[in-house]
Amino acid sequence: MSLFSSMRTAASGMNAQASRLATVSDNIANVNTNGYKLATAEFETLLGQNATTEYVSGGVLTQVRQLTAQQGALRGTSNTTDLAISGNGFFVVSNDAGANYLTRAGSFVPDSNGNLVTTAGYKLMGYALGNSTAAGSVGLGGTSAVNINQLALTAAPSTSVSFTANLPSDADITAAGDLPSANGPSPAITGKSSLVAYDNLGAGVTLDMYFNKTADSTWEVAIFDKAGAAAGGGFPYGSPPLATGTMIIDPANGAIVSGAAISVPVPNGLPLTVDFSNTTQLATGYAVIDSQMNGNAPSAVARVEVDEKGVLYSIYQNGTRLPTFKIPLASVRSPEGLTQISGNVFAESALSGSVVVADSTSGGLGKIVSSTLEESTVDLASELATMIESQRGYTANSKVFQTSAELVDVLVNLK
Repeated sequence: MSLFSSMRTAASGMNAQASRLATVSDNIANVNTNGYKLATAEFETLLGQNATTEYVSGGVLTQVRQLTAQQGALRGTSNTTDLAISGNGFFVVSNDAGANYLTRAGSFVPDSNGNLVTTAGYKLMGYALGNSTAAGSVGLGGTSAVNINQLALTAAPSTSVSFTANLPSDADITAAGDLPSANGPSPAITGKSSLVAYDNLGAGVTLDMYFNKTADSTWEVAIFDKAGAAAGGGFPYGSPPLATGTMIIDPANGAIVSGAAISVPVPNGLPLTVDFSNTTQLATGYAVIDSQMNGNAPSAVARVEVDEKGVLYSIYQNGTRLPTFKIPLASVRSPEGLTQISGNVFAESALSGSVVVADSTSGGLGKIVSSTLEESTVDLASELATMIESQRGYTANSKVFQTSAELVDVLVNLK
């Protein structure tokens, strides 16, 4: 009978409004939860099987959606490991069992082991870099928990240096016996510079470099270990040069055409490649333009920084800035199909599609913003209005149910 169907319809209406009120309750409770995504209750009509002589009411179905793709407002903080995403990507996090999840909640702090974790304890995942900023293959393979303490008090030996200088085009040609490479007591010196490289233990090794013209547009560079210098410094050194090289200059433009790099065996260290490719021979005096040496001495991590490409740099107390991790971003074909898990994380599902991991700033994933958090997408005023609507809708459906029940009672008590 239509009376009973109207009671069922009213009951489904009350259930629908109760579900809507439940989403409002969750939204209001999480209005200040970083990275929280607004939940909505969407209604769908359920039709009854109607005949031509009698109308049978149907009902309403409820589907709860998490608006995961919605961008929240970004709020600045003073913590460099607070990370937000300006775009569509997700951070990849992992639990203690090694299961991977996605999140937009970027309030990361180091745990007792130095791993960056969310407030729910999920570990941030990334690629360990060492001295390289290459992320390797795209995907979750090769990722590990991002740790900000693992390189504390670790030295990195020097392996390369870029050295740029100008060699005077009007310099005199030095006789072979007067070259610094001969290691005599009083060599002729056109240009001299010293570099500090780091050995395997992080100790500084000072390298003295001497430049002399040996022929037109031809220069010799001789590199000595300063530790072997004579008393008071200088020649003769206690041992021959660590390395010598010959640079050929194009007289037309002053650029190096050959001999732009030499390898120097650093005492107790690794071979050091010295790159002179930007060195010039121009009509001015000897001058050092730039010098960039890799490697670092033992030092504790003072702080960390994260750039918009997701590269995490460890800043040591001695000023060394070393890239240690690269934080990738993940995406799915349908973000709103992700399954929500406690702790403000999401798991992939059949509705969301498979997780794809790539470098940040690629494929529309967005950029990572440090010292920033993404706020909840909940609008409190709208939720309060929705709560009143749900209350009114629930009350109206209950009145329909009550009226139908009273009519059924009349029908049952007919005499």
